[in-house]
Amino acid sequence: MQEYIIKCFIVFLGSTFKIIFGVLLGTSFEFSVFMTATLTILGMMAAIYIVTFFGTPIRHYSQRLMKKKEKKLFSPKTRRYVRIWQKYGVPGIAFLTPLLFMPIGGAVLANAFGGKKSEIFKWMWIACIVETYPITWIVKFASDLVPFADDVLDSLSGFVDFFL
Repeated sequence: MQEYIIKCFIVFLGSTFKIIFGVLLGTSFEFSVFMTATLTILGMMAAIYIVTFFGTPIRHYSQRLMKKKEKKLFSPKTRRYVRIWQKYGVPGIAFLTPLLFMPIGGAVLANAFGGKKSEIFKWMWIACIVETYPITWIVKFASDLVPFADDVLDSLSGFVDFFL
């Protein structure tokens, strides 16, 4: 039982960084699609809640610790983020977060551009639920179509089992 809880926590923690980590870990632990997707969704949303509620104090504290030289305000990357924000707003960032951005990165972008917390949470929940279940299903049942997927899943389960 304790090993099962640890595995659930590992899936949860992996998905706070990138949802594909949670999906791959849950699949390698042979969790059901529902369990894997649910833990992945909860992990992503935990990261989004933490960043949204505590992001500003963390940013101010880290800026005091690491005084860096001035960075260019506009780069091709930041211009792309601004275009996404201007064209699609919070829903656009929310729907790109599970696929392209890390959950932390999506929450930082939505907060940095001034999205309302209620809008951020609503759209992130919708995007996460809509995208995570199909991704989990594809990784679980169609991984044999990708040549290296079985090797990745085997090495992940072996790596985690080594520490348990």
